[in-house]
Amino acid sequence: MGDTCNIDLERIPAHIAIIMDGNGRWAKQQGKPRSFGHQAGAQTVHVIAEEAARLGVKYLTLYTFSTENWNRPEAEVTALMKLLFDQIEEETFMKNNIRFRIIGEEERLPEKVQERLNLCIEHTAGNTGMTMILALSYSSRWELTEAARQIAVEVKEGKLDVQDISAETVEKHLSTSFMPDPDLLIRTGGEVRLSNYLLWQCAYSELYFCDTFWPDFKEAELRKAIAYYQQRERRFGKTSEQVMG
Repeated sequence: MGDTCNIDLERIPAHIAIIMDGNGRWAKQQGKPRSFGHQAGAQTVHVIAEEAARLGVKYLTLYTFSTENWNRPEAEVTALMKLLFDQIEEETFMKNNIRFRIIGEEERLPEKVQERLNLCIEHTAGNTGMTMILALSYSSRWELTEAARQIAVEVKEGKLDVQDISAETVEKHLSTSFMPDPDLLIRTGGEVRLSNYLLWQCAYSELYFCDTFWPDFKEAELRKAIAYYQQRERRFGKTSEQVMG
């Protein structure tokens, strides 16, 4: 899918979303516990964030921990929360002028993790380069359900008429309302599904699936995905002639 290095720096996708899959299977291949794979995957996050910022990506959204991941064994969830706490390095964000944000059910995260995340959000708020977003305790069905609740409250309170509810109304109530929809969605690890991730937002995203496990997904792999994206004709429901003309 695409050439490793031959990308047009004038047509870099503004928003890339990634489903970081394969940490556990990568660790198993190495004869190591799953936690070893998660640690390696956390290092890849730093590599990809720096490369994306350098290439001119405006938004990078990483599916870090889904609502469904709470159902994993307690020991693994605890280890993931500790890893999240340890890997939030403001130095990386400040050095690369990256603004940090999160989306998801933040209140379900351990209090110390919430404090660490919110401090990082606060300290990087003035950065003007790429915005990196972690989707934590996130799922699209949760997000859309929350949006429906908020809209229902506004209707009940007389602030919004039912006839005025539109796609734009829904978008304003999504946790992603501060950023554009993804141009490119990448999933590593060989699975070909969206796994309840940014379902509304990815309606017209280009989808790129690769077999590479996330710990091995480095700069060359990101460039390959971008090269694939640049080969696509983005029509948004129009014909090729309309797009060209």
